[in-house]
Amino acid sequence: MDAEALKALQAPIKAQYREEPARALVTLRAQSNGADGVACKLSTAQGMVEAGLHPATGGSGSQACSGDMLLEALVACAGVTLQAVATAFGVTLQKSWVRAEGDLDFRGTLGVAKDAPVGFRDIRLSFEIAGDASAETLAKIVSTTERYCVVLQTLEQRPNISLSATYV
Repeated sequence: MDAEALKALQAPIKAQYREEPARALVTLRAQSNGADGVACKLSTAQGMVEAGLHPATGGSGSQACSGDMLLEALVACAGVTLQAVATAFGVTLQKSWVRAEGDLDFRGTLGVAKDAPVGFRDIRLSFEIAGDASAETLAKIVSTTERYCVVLQTLEQRPNISLSATYV
């Protein structure tokens, strides 16, 4: 896809959202159901995935780990956004590697140390790109990707999260 094709694809969507802002608010959903053992099954666009404990908390490593899935979602979003931004800039990327690493102190999630945080302490997102553009333009593509990557912005901005439970 080139810049003109991307613009043509998105132009009517952008116009609709400008005219009817309420239509731009879309609710995405995910759900899981318990599975045998300490696991749950969730339906994805690519099929059923079974998630379980990370090996550092006693898992076998045969199931998806939600921490890994969080980093994978970040890399997927940043990778797609990077490609879209490069396309919009009219730049062809010959290399577009996106990597995420996150540091977890598993003492937190296992309740071993109260001073250990539950969750990622640090996440590092890195890009290695090459394309038919100057280093300045490639840097602008990365900074624009950062601005428009939904998962990255969600992590950086920390949305309001409400929890509810139904006991039946």
